[in-house]
Amino acid sequence: MAKYVFDFSEGNRDLKDLLGGKGANLAEMTNLGLPVPPGFTITTETCRTYMTTGTLPPELRVQVTMALRGLEDALGRMLGDPQDPLLVSVRSGAKFSMPGMMETVLNVGLNDASVHGLARFAGDERFAWDSYRRLIQMFGKTVLDIDGELFSDALDAAKQAHGAVADTDLPAEALHALVDEFKDIVRRESGREFPQHPREQLDLAIEAVFNSWNTERARLYRRRERISDDLGTAVNIVAMVFGNLGDDSGTGVCFTRDPATGMTGDYGDYLPNAQGEDVVAGIRNTLSLEDFEKLDPEAYGELKQVMRRLETHYRDLCDIEFTVERGKLWMLQTRVGKRTAAAAFRIAKQLVDEHIITLDEALERVTGEQLSKLMFPQFDAGAETTLLAKGMAASPGAAVGAAVFSSATAQEWAAQGKKVILVRRETNPDDLGGMIASVGVLTSRGGKTSHAAVVARGMGTTCVVGAEALQVDVHARRLTVNGTVVSEGDVIAIDGTSGDIFLGDVPVVSSPVVHYLEDGLEATLETIGDDLETRELVEAVDAILSHADAARTLGVYANADTPDDAHRARSLGGEGIGLCRTEHMFLGDRRVLIERLILAKDDDAQQAALDALLPLQREDFVGLLEQMDGLPVTIRLIDPPLHEFLPDFTELSVKVALAKERGESGPEVERDVELLAAVDRHREANPMLGLRGVRLGIVIPGLFALQMRAIAQAQAARIKAGGDPHAEIMIPLAASIMELHLVKDEADRILAEVAAEEGVEFEIPVGAMVELPRAALTADRMADVAEFFSFGTNDLTQTTWGFSRDDVEGAFFTEYTEHGVFSVSPFESIDTQGVGRLVRIAAKEGRESRPDLRLGVCGEHGGDPESIHFFHEVGLDYVSCSPFRIPIARLEAGRAAVTTGGGDTR
Repeated sequence: MAKYVFDFSEGNRDLKDLLGGKGANLAEMTNLGLPVPPGFTITTETCRTYMTTGTLPPELRVQVTMALRGLEDALGRMLGDPQDPLLVSVRSGAKFSMPGMMETVLNVGLNDASVHGLARFAGDERFAWDSYRRLIQMFGKTVLDIDGELFSDALDAAKQAHGAVADTDLPAEALHALVDEFKDIVRRESGREFPQHPREQLDLAIEAVFNSWNTERARLYRRRERISDDLGTAVNIVAMVFGNLGDDSGTGVCFTRDPATGMTGDYGDYLPNAQGEDVVAGIRNTLSLEDFEKLDPEAYGELKQVMRRLETHYRDLCDIEFTVERGKLWMLQTRVGKRTAAAAFRIAKQLVDEHIITLDEALERVTGEQLSKLMFPQFDAGAETTLLAKGMAASPGAAVGAAVFSSATAQEWAAQGKKVILVRRETNPDDLGGMIASVGVLTSRGGKTSHAAVVARGMGTTCVVGAEALQVDVHARRLTVNGTVVSEGDVIAIDGTSGDIFLGDVPVVSSPVVHYLEDGLEATLETIGDDLETRELVEAVDAILSHADAARTLGVYANADTPDDAHRARSLGGEGIGLCRTEHMFLGDRRVLIERLILAKDDDAQQAALDALLPLQREDFVGLLEQMDGLPVTIRLIDPPLHEFLPDFTELSVKVALAKERGESGPEVERDVELLAAVDRHREANPMLGLRGVRLGIVIPGLFALQMRAIAQAQAARIKAGGDPHAEIMIPLAASIMELHLVKDEADRILAEVAAEEGVEFEIPVGAMVELPRAALTADRMADVAEFFSFGTNDLTQTTWGFSRDDVEGAFFTEYTEHGVFSVSPFESIDTQGVGRLVRIAAKEGRESRPDLRLGVCGEHGGDPESIHFFHEVGLDYVSCSPFRIPIARLEAGRAAVTTGGGDTR
């Protein structure tokens, strides 16, 4: 019989696939002898079976009974017993943390009888009725799918009727009446009574948690975080401990280091006389751990010891949930904590310096995307600003946008291209869509462990929480602070590093990490001065990125078309140019020269047009080779179809027709008529699969010859100037070895001619851009001619999937993602099973034919972290990406070298 239930004593932290992160870590803490309430975990396998069959395994009920009886025997109490009731919590727990996305039900086992037993146990009527109303509220919303606002409104009405500011101010008789009102809501909205049998409550709660795996917000979160829908969640049943038993009780969340900045110290939130969900929900502003120490020095001291022990055991920042029940500390959860980009680098470097992890491990714990976030601009400290208020800095960054007060508005305005900041009293899981759409999140309630803070940090979104001075009116769609009113649509700015909130726009400046990447460590530290936090960050980035450079085997080149691009690429650590797109050199003022080439009526006119282009192209290439002196510069011959260099057919047709109607004449009109005929000749139904790339060079004599001669002359000029140029010629869109032969033979002839004319010797390799499936599948033959391959994964993805990128991404990619056709766009991260397999085949068979064949990639995937790990595994020599992504590629190439399969980046 399959085992679906594991006692905490049977698990460990290595069983996250089976027990989920929460269950595995509860088991680990139990094994460490920490004060964990007893309980058991229902496996993720159970959830997967439920999702597949629609029913829970028949053995599950029996196994839950056995585990529950063991729990009852250990504690000497029975679930829902009227005299001395055992109560349990039912919590979700997937392999990867999904904060607030799935369901929790507390106080399961309470009913009309056991509430009196709980009151006797606690010696507190108010506590018992408060716990019962919490159960009905959670159960009604989570299990019975009743609108949670109905319960919240009833609670608010009760507080108003009794003059209570917080729910903790409500007396026992008011809570008793509220329980009756909540049961009426359940009866009215669900058509059934609130279940009184404790086991029925438990079974329904378990099923509800499994169902919460597939809620819209959970699916949305998984899509964003690239978590598989097939993993499922575990369910943890844990004996209740109570933080709402009075002033000597409470609940909290803490971190062993600051998850926002990475600075050392103890960080967290504590709420006296509260249950855990109150902290996460952010409905009451929390106390600091320093305040907790003053309230309960003994429990705080024990917590400090546990925090140190867990960080040492996990060798990482730990996120810990705890409850104090009448002075007794209980550990409810721990996990490796989510952190901001800055914190990730600082903490990794700190742990290396403390000899807790190695540099290889530090490199595994940061990601290229985190580095990219550190390169974002920051607010200009010298700018004039209007400070509205100050909150808690929850997730760093500089965000400027229109204030919006609902998730729906945030999504609607963002879809229109507007930058928005979502403003709420507190966020809840239903706000996820709006949080994703917003450039920043601002709340007036909550602390650093509230829903808004945790989710925003995980997404890398700028966030400020707990700005108590803000009076947020979501119904009127405005906030008020010190007499200033900010209405929906007004621009505000938030600083997630300082917690400052500004009225109006605030200018931004470059990040210190960008200064470091461009100018080096020493110069940047001089600029920073005594700012310890920034110095530590830059030094951490330097240490880890330097180690990545030492560890990686992949070269990192740039896609660059101008000397300025090349200069920036080199300053950011680029080791060459992997793609120079020459077609960009024919735009602007030079477009007329291409028109002359197309309109040429004889060989002399065509040669004249080519002669006019030659010196311009030569100087283009001289500039690139000068900036990249000593490094390879791969120049792709002209690739796009000619229509991209010609006027729009419709616009030109209208222009010619109007001129004819008006009886206009003259050289310009005659030229337009000729040009229209040429445009019509070159029109294609599907130009991206038509006359372009190598086909263009074969069909239009002299075009490729012009470019190859310009490249050779530029190489010679740089050699004569004392330089060390390394130009390479790349043939685009080749699918046949004969296409390569035709161009390569012409290249060999031209290169020899130029070398003789200039009186210098040089070698310029000629290679192929592999961007068609046929080229990949015949790579063994193509390598007989090509001296290198560069995979053009943009076009290779289009031609493998049969997608026209410009058409499909906006047309149906959202639906494809929602339906699971792919979890991420294949243009964003390489499709390893399809496109990747073609790359793998071409790399293997190409090198079998030519062992010294150099292999690179120059599509946008060259800067994508996940794709870089794949290219490392396949054995490519280099990746090429946009200059700004070079540091990210360097880091990820290093991570790929020290990890197996790329590691876990979540």
